[in-house]
Amino acid sequence: MRTLSCLALAGAVFLPGLAAAQSERVEPVDRSLPLWEAGVGAAGFSTPAYPGSSDRSNRGLVLPFLIYRGKVFRADQNGVGARLLNTDKVEFDIGFSGSLPAHSDDVEARRGMPDLGTLLEFGPRVKYKFADLGEHGKLRIDLPLRAVIEARGGLRRQGWTMEPRLVWEQRGEGARWTMDAQLGAVFGDRRVNHYFYEVEPQYATATRPAYHADAGLMLVRTGVGGSLRLNPDLRLFSSVRYELYSGAANKDSPLMRKSSGVSAFVGLVWTFARSEARARGAE
Repeated sequence: MRTLSCLALAGAVFLPGLAAAQSERVEPVDRSLPLWEAGVGAAGFSTPAYPGSSDRSNRGLVLPFLIYRGKVFRADQNGVGARLLNTDKVEFDIGFSGSLPAHSDDVEARRGMPDLGTLLEFGPRVKYKFADLGEHGKLRIDLPLRAVIEARGGLRRQGWTMEPRLVWEQRGEGARWTMDAQLGAVFGDRRVNHYFYEVEPQYATATRPAYHADAGLMLVRTGVGGSLRLNPDLRLFSSVRYELYSGAANKDSPLMRKSSGVSAFVGLVWTFARSEARARGAE
């Protein structure tokens, strides 16, 4: 667990999010849903401290969330953002996402190096919905492009990432249960790879030689997730994700300690308030 200020920032990044985490899985957004919902989410995370790290980061969060289903501005399954185009086949939006920090004193490979701060990601995304499989679910392709901004003693841009991915979704009757699976790859420019994998000469040691990072593939990622509605106000959700780093552009960095990593996430969302007004202009 981090300081209260870190938790507050985590809430700002993730909690449109924590609803996220499940608004996408809970039900299709339509005009029968409330314009907004508010509640509390509790979640536990276990992830590598950074992609390729041999150390793990385990955290628990209990934070409020808000879902808002406006025609353009939205805080729902995909975080906070603006949906600028939505058709039967194509959706275009601009949104935010993020990741929590890692302190170098807690990460053996980075000891003595600068900390990794909270990362905010902002940019456009195209979603192409190319297959409706009926009772077997739906398929789409996501093409997000994100500017990576570090929030640590101010805001600093740390490069760009792109993560093309194939997404499969399935919902049970009445959305009582949901499942999804994803397969994608993350590519980064030299700056973001420098942020994670560069070892500048002043930080080199006998076991951590200097290293110059290059742009390119960061990881290949696959994962599955699901949710179960326990009652109208309470939903349980979980996901597990596997990442492969063996083909990464910077696999030879001394900071790349593992060829693969697993992340897990489990939580509970309680909705305690809803608007009487219905969502407008939603899909």
